[in-house]
Amino acid sequence: MNTFATRFCMVFAGMTLAFAAASSQAADLQKVTYLLPAPSSLPAFAPWMLAKQRGYYAAEGLDVNFITAKGGADVAKQVGAGNAPFGGGVGDTPIIVRANGIPIKEVAVLGGSSFMHLAIDKDSGVQSVAQLKGKTIGAMSYSDTTYYALLGMLKANGLGKSDVDIQATGPSVWKLFADKKIPALASIPEWTINAELAGVKVDIIPADKYFKSMAQAILVSDKTIKENPALVRGFVHATLKGLRDIVQDPASAAADYIKAIPAYQGKEDYVLRVFKLYNKLVYTGQSRLGEIDAKRLGALQDFYVKEGIVPKAAPLNDLYTNEFIPAK
Repeated sequence: MNTFATRFCMVFAGMTLAFAAASSQAADLQKVTYLLPAPSSLPAFAPWMLAKQRGYYAAEGLDVNFITAKGGADVAKQVGAGNAPFGGGVGDTPIIVRANGIPIKEVAVLGGSSFMHLAIDKDSGVQSVAQLKGKTIGAMSYSDTTYYALLGMLKANGLGKSDVDIQATGPSVWKLFADKKIPALASIPEWTINAELAGVKVDIIPADKYFKSMAQAILVSDKTIKENPALVRGFVHATLKGLRDIVQDPASAAADYIKAIPAYQGKEDYVLRVFKLYNKLVYTGQSRLGEIDAKRLGALQDFYVKEGIVPKAAPLNDLYTNEFIPAK
């Protein structure tokens, strides 16, 4: 055999072995499903997408498949029924669904502040929550936890839901605000950045200023926690590494996030602005990444019970656990 042929065979054999090794590694990964309450392309889910893109799930032996469900309530029902081991919602979710007999807990919350904030169009003349009386406010839905956070903010300022006109038109509600058709929006960071890019001068009022709702949470059934704690721990650790990367280096995280979600190619500045706003408004306020504040959760449950959103309080230990988040 001539030298060229020999080299070709060696290179081909090496490539074959590498492919076989990669295939074997992929085959060794445990396939798991994570249910999202909205499409995976939303920057709100960047910690999860980044954890997959950077191989953090694979390092824990997991091959994660993200599937979009029909909102947070559907996620909770499916996870509680055992149709998926994990799902996403807001930290408020277990308070609501436990009252309906759905056996789930939150095992990590991605940020120590509220997921929702109130965005106000500065040109509307509204300068405070109290001045929204008689005005229109946009919200995603009347059953979403960001809607309940809005009610909490209004109540803290002496307003009930009948004092304002709340329009819930789904995930595209931000467009009404961006088009200046409504003066205020129960918003999340990407919606606010979208509005700013559309030319709206936005005044941001964090929900935490008046009402301490919660950030996004990882939801797991009681059964999975009991029967497969190692799976839960691995998933939580990997996801929190994605969160850590956004907090510590949003520019680098944005670059890899765009590799995971190519629809944002050419929109690097937008993604970075969104990440920075999440860092400022949502991902702040935790001594340990992922840690659930029991006092905050308890006060939130008290509000839900008092407002008749849930019939009675559940024991706090039924709503959450911090046993799976890493030490400092």
